[in-house]
Amino acid sequence: MFITLLTKTGGWLGPFAYIFGLIMNGIYEFFSIFGIQNIALSIIIFTFITRALMIPLTIKQQKFTKLSSIMNPEIQKVQAKYKGKKDEASMRKQQEETQAIYEKYGANPTAGCLPMLVTLPIMFALYAVINNIPAYVDPVYKLYEYIAVQVMQVPDYAGTLGTLAEGLKNVRMSADMTTVPAVIDVLKHFNANTWAEFATSFPGIQSSIVDGNALTVADTIKNIGNVNGFLGLNISNPPGWRFPAILIPILAGGLQFVQTKQIQVKTDNKDNPMAASMNSMNVVMPIMSALFAVTFPIGIGLYWITGSVFAIIQQYFVNKYMQRVDVNELIQKNLTKQSKKQGKRKAYLESKGLSMADLARTQTKNIESSAKEKAETTDSNEDEKGNVGSVSQKSKSSNGSKSISDIANILNSRNEKGDK
Repeated sequence: MFITLLTKTGGWLGPFAYIFGLIMNGIYEFFSIFGIQNIALSIIIFTFITRALMIPLTIKQQKFTKLSSIMNPEIQKVQAKYKGKKDEASMRKQQEETQAIYEKYGANPTAGCLPMLVTLPIMFALYAVINNIPAYVDPVYKLYEYIAVQVMQVPDYAGTLGTLAEGLKNVRMSADMTTVPAVIDVLKHFNANTWAEFATSFPGIQSSIVDGNALTVADTIKNIGNVNGFLGLNISNPPGWRFPAILIPILAGGLQFVQTKQIQVKTDNKDNPMAASMNSMNVVMPIMSALFAVTFPIGIGLYWITGSVFAIIQQYFVNKYMQRVDVNELIQKNLTKQSKKQGKRKAYLESKGLSMADLARTQTKNIESSAKEKAETTDSNEDEKGNVGSVSQKSKSSNGSKSISDIANILNSRNEKGDK
């Protein structure tokens, strides 16, 4: 498959990945000052720093969770009250009573989801950086660049690279292999075995000097191996099922299971389907993570392990902090914030010459007009169905299945029912 690739992640994730790439590059260059050039160490420190930056979101989510433990019984009573009632009036009353509970505690229904929505692009951006280290870490990029420049001097190098890349996961050749980034996009996926095959596939460039320090391609490949090394393992290799690499997936899944158990909300309502679903997910997700980590590069598994270790430590201290948080005080703070927001909203409306009552009437009109449009659409659909039915009956008449008199009798019967 041939597609055009960019070395760095683009799209809406691009800005996030760019910022985290700067952090990763800074960490790597900082340790390089002390002669330590290792991506695994950089990933560990990188994960701790980025997770630490997200602590405020975690605390906010935990506060909402604690508040939910008090609100949920009341919300469940409302749900039980209107269980099975699907009419519009009942659904509106259920929504109003539920909203009243949130207002009673000064909570926002979206407060629990907002931190997760914020962290999702961050997590995807972190993965993009870790999965594409040469694009964001300048010294590592230069190592691959040394080799890419020499490779591009060999005739039919693109075909040879394509042959070497066969069997490697997530490798897609660019439609234009005449650029250094396109070649690096392939080289960055090479593991120890692929580099060994590379030496035999490109024997003429192994002793080529690629910089002013008389560094050869063979030396550069060795340096890439050292940079990607971690406890005797190469983080660019998938662990597979061999020992000791299999410990990476086991730790990734096991620590995630501990993490989910640690943050799991205790509930006495065993019949709650949502709670049962979450319990199932807390078991299934760690198993899936372990299976994915078997086939993904070790660097990704190392990132998951580091993230889980940090989350476990973080959650321990967050739990300690949340134990000291008084629920009544939390509710009072929420109500104060809510009051301030309403005050600002009222001041804004007054500046426009409107009142809260005007806004309520406008919203009511919008609801009524929406309901009216919905009713009109329903009536229109019913008319269309009736017309289709008439056409269908006429069609049957033309086929001889019903006579004109039969159709007239049916129509008269319907009209009489309508008059009644």
